[in-house]
Amino acid sequence: MSAQNLTLVQAVRDGLHTEMQNDEDVIVLGEDVGKNGGVFRATEGLYDEFGGDRVVDTPLAEAGIVGTSIGMAAYGLRPVPEIQFMGFIYPAFDQIISHAARLRTRSRGRFTCPMVVRAPYGGGIRAPEHHSESKEAFFVHEPGLKVVIPSTPYDTKGLLISAVRDPDPVVFLEPKLIYRAFREEVPDEEYTVPLGEAAVRREGGDVSVFTWGAMTRVTMEAAENLAAEGVDCEVVDLRTLSPLDRDAVVESFRKTGRAAVVHEAPKTGGLAGELTAIVQEEALLYQEAPVERITGFDTPYPLYALEDYYLPSVARIEDGIRNVVEY
Repeated sequence: MSAQNLTLVQAVRDGLHTEMQNDEDVIVLGEDVGKNGGVFRATEGLYDEFGGDRVVDTPLAEAGIVGTSIGMAAYGLRPVPEIQFMGFIYPAFDQIISHAARLRTRSRGRFTCPMVVRAPYGGGIRAPEHHSESKEAFFVHEPGLKVVIPSTPYDTKGLLISAVRDPDPVVFLEPKLIYRAFREEVPDEEYTVPLGEAAVRREGGDVSVFTWGAMTRVTMEAAENLAAEGVDCEVVDLRTLSPLDRDAVVESFRKTGRAAVVHEAPKTGGLAGELTAIVQEEALLYQEAPVERITGFDTPYPLYALEDYYLPSVARIEDGIRNVVEY
């Protein structure tokens, strides 16, 4: 099997290209996705290869982009609308929640909504307001939606192909902080990574650390640093937040008896609370310490250099894990 060393954003493009070759019903649409190749170049070259009927530049109107995609999906196409930044997704929120997520139920299965809403998300790139939000919990809360966040190039291509082929709507959030942070070998051929399955990135016996997206890399770095102190962390990358791999969470926690959750979203209402509830409900008798939440803060996302204080850093993650282990 041939392969290339790709960045995460190149893996997005490769996944889209693979599915557009395989299925002529796959349509890409969004602001500047065509001739310009997207603001991050995630769709570069697709317009030239597949033409303007399948790679569609849209007006700056997120509600229109997603609403049009829902109509396409209901009548047999597989649209992949791009929202330039997650912070711009709010005008389309009504379409996603009120229509895409409910179409199967509303029509009693007569219609489904096989579409993938792609959006770069998260902070760390010194962007202006509304460019750095991490509000994945909004969508996890809604039945009928799947929510996927990759952390590696290999997973990005495989998860994206799975999302495009899924019969129901998927919100596919791409951690732009690591779009070009590293490369990984990605097969040229098509392959899938199943939705709803977590990945254990590091085996360990002292504490389970649950995370996803860009936070996976800093969590892994913290885990390696703590290993020098004799703390053996197990790092679980959830990959799919809805459906959540509850079995993987519980299995890891039963092994270690201690847990921390790392995410860059605000703490209140974030997924760390749900993960804490899962281990309380299903593995309470294994618990040795309170679950530590290492997260962003309950403030508007800050600008520029203040990001360094807002985002969980390696040092802050290490401190949080120590709190759990030393309890």
